[in-house]
Amino acid sequence: MAYVVTQSCCADASCVVACPVNCIHPAPGEPGFGTTEMVYVDATACVGCGACATACPVGAMVPDAALTTKQLPFLELNAAYYDGFPHADRTPVALVPPQRRLTRSGPFRVAVIGAGPAGLYTADELLKHPEIGGVDVYDRLRTPYGLVRHGVAPDHASTKLVTRLFEAIERQPRFRYFLDVEVGTPDGVTLADLRAHYDAVVYAVGASADRSLDIPGEGLAGSLPATALVGWYNGHPDQQALDVPLAAESNPSGRAVVVGNGNVALDVARILARPLAALERTDLAPGPLEQLRTSAVREVVVLGRRGPAQAAFTVPELIGLAALDDVDILVDADPALLTGDDQRSALLRDLAERPVDPASTRRRIVLAFAASPVEILGDHGRVTGVRVARNELVEGPNGAVRAVATDDVRTIEAGLVIRSVGHRGRPVAGLPFDEAAAVVPNDRGRVRPGVYVVGWIKRGPVGFIGTNKTDAQETVATLLDDLDAGLPAPTGSADAVAALVAARHPQSADLAAWQRLDAAERERGARTGRPRAKITDVAEQRAVATPTVARRRGLLRRTVSLTS
Repeated sequence: MAYVVTQSCCADASCVVACPVNCIHPAPGEPGFGTTEMVYVDATACVGCGACATACPVGAMVPDAALTTKQLPFLELNAAYYDGFPHADRTPVALVPPQRRLTRSGPFRVAVIGAGPAGLYTADELLKHPEIGGVDVYDRLRTPYGLVRHGVAPDHASTKLVTRLFEAIERQPRFRYFLDVEVGTPDGVTLADLRAHYDAVVYAVGASADRSLDIPGEGLAGSLPATALVGWYNGHPDQQALDVPLAAESNPSGRAVVVGNGNVALDVARILARPLAALERTDLAPGPLEQLRTSAVREVVVLGRRGPAQAAFTVPELIGLAALDDVDILVDADPALLTGDDQRSALLRDLAERPVDPASTRRRIVLAFAASPVEILGDHGRVTGVRVARNELVEGPNGAVRAVATDDVRTIEAGLVIRSVGHRGRPVAGLPFDEAAAVVPNDRGRVRPGVYVVGWIKRGPVGFIGTNKTDAQETVATLLDDLDAGLPAPTGSADAVAALVAARHPQSADLAAWQRLDAAERERGARTGRPRAKITDVAEQRAVATPTVARRRGLLRRTVSLTS
């Protein structure tokens, strides 16, 4: 019996280290690690011990004998990797490098700004070193985990299991949260404050803006960035008032168009198209769930400017989409574009040949290729459709394929247009910023000695959740080099910075407050058979996270006031 990876990989590498026979590749240090869509198990070397399944944070490792019919394509995917990249010469032991020790004893304190995957992986890497006396993680939201909470699609519950790793990081004794704290504002906590209280500061603030299409009509109501829509249905407090035209009166065409065909685009298409019964079993935010309950959207068109072989979505995501039995999946492409022998083209060719019942009442997702929007149309300030040009695909001298728009233009009626063409970083107060690349310029994570970046604000919005682990290792190694070389010691203490935060952000939350909020969401969800019911109102989040004794005292004070 061999194990098989059955979804896009988090690239955490826990399974690689756990494997006693080194049958999982690419491994750290090998070409492709941290950038491939997933890791692959060598069936000829796997001994079926299950160590990888125990170590995998997202439950992606499944015995081949336990695969469902819909998971069988992953067998071929694993086999295809080893056909192209045989590993017969690999050492049959997972090698773990020795623990680095600092030449200076410390203890050193580090602040990490951002409680998403990059920030928490950075905290974990730092806390592996006994010379690090404490790591404080700051976030402007009251809920940690960043895009794992507010970016991963609600129907991808297994991917969210990576939070088990984050919970283990949180439990370390030298870890501390300062949540619901704005860093970088004049009346909040500034970089100067942090430098005065910590030996080093690491920014893990991600890339929260979106890239624009730069076409007419992009500012119409009903034209939305995917970053906002994803935040909306995932319960981000900033996006709960988002105007999403789903009802028949605001979207009479019953159609949505998603521009871009990466994994996020497929996520958006699934959430808009899947039946309510499937969404009710997820942690989709309560308010958006109620709006989706009455949605009139029957078709979601996903536009890709190039061909199937150049599609931005990963093969595991396409396999997952094709496995859905509650939505019809159609392929809109010139048959000549589907003749390639690459995995994407082969899967899409099979999808295109799949019969679709013309009398089907199911919603459908249309994957359209070689098509680019040239204008978003509107009436009375609202979206009514998209003008789309057919593209010719031209191969350059280096083999790269580019899309060239033709005069063949058609109009797709739609009341909702979502642009999903990538994220973009925002400037960070007190740090330099590269407007063209939308990142903070850095050298292996170092902005200047004592100040560092990690994650998307460091390298741009590329990679998977686990890519941040490798990225964090690089930044932490640079930070440790600087500590060894000698950085100015902070003048403030751990207690002093806690007092500073309490004075400027009296509503700030610690780990215990987050755990109370987390428990409340899980309890609310359990009442209706859901993993959690997210609390999206900040005031309610703060109230729920208040210790029970304090809430009772507040209620008693209000009661006395009313009766006196």
